Amino acid sequence: MKTEQITLGAGCFWCVETIFARLKGVNKVISGYADGDIEDPTYEQVCTGTTNHAEVVQISYDPHVISFEKLLTVFFAIHDPTTLNRQGGDIGTQYRSTVIFHTDEQRAATINKIEALEQSGEFEQKIVTTVVPFSHFYSAESYHQDYFTNNTDNQYCQLVVAKKVQKFLSNFSHLLKDEK
Repeated sequence: MKTEQITLGAGCFWCVETIFARLKGVNKVISGYADGDIEDPTYEQVCTGTTNHAEVVQISYDPHVISFEKLLTVFFAIHDPTTLNRQGGDIGTQYRSTVIFHTDEQRAATINKIEALEQSGEFEQKIVTTVVPFSHFYSAESYHQDYFTNNTDNQYCQLVVAKKVQKFLSNFSHLLKDEK
């Protein structure tokens, strides 16, 4: 089994993690921080907006099961890539839309996807997703991992995460892992 990685930011990592973890071909999803100015930041530091980190997920996937193109399709469908440093009520640079590529092929595919989406007219505004090379990833604290599954009673999970998951399920159920 061949494994590749991509690092994506699409707002709060609780939403993004729970969606990508459900995809067939995705082996592992880790919530964390990337593209910032300090080493090994804490959640509290990132939340201040002063570290320049984005909340991201690092995804390990099998490209023979799920293509990078399909991952990008899901990525651009589950958040608004036209809002700068904001996803819904989550505001700040840590919530920016970003693709942190690990290979030149991922960079090229992402740029092509953005160009195709802009030409399609799917979004009324210009896409502001940053496309930057991978340099560092810091895993978020353990309580952030698999947060939605472990905290379904949390109000944010009920009001925000669950709604995003439902939208995802209605559009991408054909990409879900088989339930055991």
